[in-house]
Amino acid sequence: MRIADIRVPDTLAGRGALALAEEYQSPAITAHALRSWLWAEAFALVDGISGIDHELLYVSAVLHDVGTVTEFDNHTLSYEHAGGHVGIALTAGAGWERARRERVLDVIVRHNWPSVDPDMDAEGYLLETATGLDISGARPDALPREFVREVLTAYPRGALAAEFGACVVDQARRKPDTAARRLVDGGVLDKLAANPLERVAGEGRGGVGIRVS
Repeated sequence: MRIADIRVPDTLAGRGALALAEEYQSPAITAHALRSWLWAEAFALVDGISGIDHELLYVSAVLHDVGTVTEFDNHTLSYEHAGGHVGIALTAGAGWERARRERVLDVIVRHNWPSVDPDMDAEGYLLETATGLDISGARPDALPREFVREVLTAYPRGALAAEFGACVVDQARRKPDTAARRLVDGGVLDKLAANPLERVAGEGRGGVGIRVS
């Protein structure tokens, strides 16, 4: 399993999602988004999940935290719902039909669920599992060690723990009825600090990243 084996969707929606992420998100949050996409694709292989909409998964992964940035932060909606609606707007511009646009919202919202049934939503399950690894350290030994090192070298964690921790605490304070409150109450700050990915060799060295081919 190598990064080069996972194809970046070279589509209008895929390019637009990455452009939005890089323009509005911090480098650490965008790196988290791209790692989450790579983990999701890897978990699909490890868990034997087929028939995935890879473009949908990519767009959802890249934008799953965009609702936390100031420009898209909704004063009443949870950050995952806000980000899902950004995804709907983006994919509408890319010409996606309504049902598929709404799937972006589903997948982004469900990444914050405690768990997702893969038979109900394969892409939602994969993004929830992937972000569970990148944020909370869930299933740290499920993926090949060399692949994990390669991803962390290409997309180092950097200031993710501090940035995401501060962001989710702020969201929980201002929107106590949303999933952010559950994450904080569930010890996400301690999980971020104790995440075994923080200790994987090579994560602190910059990498070349992924280029659309």
